[in-house]
Amino acid sequence: MSLPLVISPQQLVNELSNPQLLILDLSSTDNYLTGHVPGAIRVDPTRLLRGQGSVPNKIPDLAQLNALMSEIGLTPERPVVVYDDQMGAWAGRMIWTLNCIGHQQCSLLDGHLPAWKKAGLTLQPTPNTPVASHYSGTLNPDYLADIAYISGHLEDSDHIVLDVRSPAEYSGEKVINAKHGGHIPGAVNYEWTNALASTDCPQLKPAAEILADLAALGVTPDKTVITHCQTHRRSGLSYLFTKHLGFDKVRCYDGSWFEWGNRDDTPIES
Repeated sequence: MSLPLVISPQQLVNELSNPQLLILDLSSTDNYLTGHVPGAIRVDPTRLLRGQGSVPNKIPDLAQLNALMSEIGLTPERPVVVYDDQMGAWAGRMIWTLNCIGHQQCSLLDGHLPAWKKAGLTLQPTPNTPVASHYSGTLNPDYLADIAYISGHLEDSDHIVLDVRSPAEYSGEKVINAKHGGHIPGAVNYEWTNALASTDCPQLKPAAEILADLAALGVTPDKTVITHCQTHRRSGLSYLFTKHLGFDKVRCYDGSWFEWGNRDDTPIES
């Protein structure tokens, strides 16, 4: 069974009878209990954060990740479909996290629950309990960028930093939970929701449109793209859509501006 990285509600409904399929809902508890895709298991999105240390928004350590994946019943052969109630931010971060530990059979439900409802498909109001597994993954550093990696590639023409915060955050006009405002030198700004056709039913825009948007900024598939936001929530979606567009060298700076903007030794432009 091989599903595309971005899957439509119609494609997903045809796969619901597959017992191997693992559907993850990263919505709030209230939204999940109001109704979800049949068979979906709720995952608390804060489990995708380390939750401790000076930069708690970084990826959890391997023990935390293996515990989470075991709890939700992940096994190497299971395809995973993910959605959320945050326009794809948490779902994208979940897919990035799965990729980081070697699980590539991942899909985003395009449009999330609004698209599912719009298609007239059935909702399940009762929660689902996963059957635990014994998952043991390894962390692949090729999906990550840290301060040392970024600093070492700031002058490299084959690397580009994609900052998906708002223009006000990028310019430094708006500062959130940081000592300093602005952006990483050389970074380009593409607010994450620009990739969506609508925020009411958050489906991705046609691939050609997003590709053209990014190309105008110098973000092209031949480059290594380092994407970030404030805490690597919004940039979960930019990881997802760049991979969807065929970019094969995408790294996420999970420390994001919460780390970079709270230090005094990191270069900043505004």
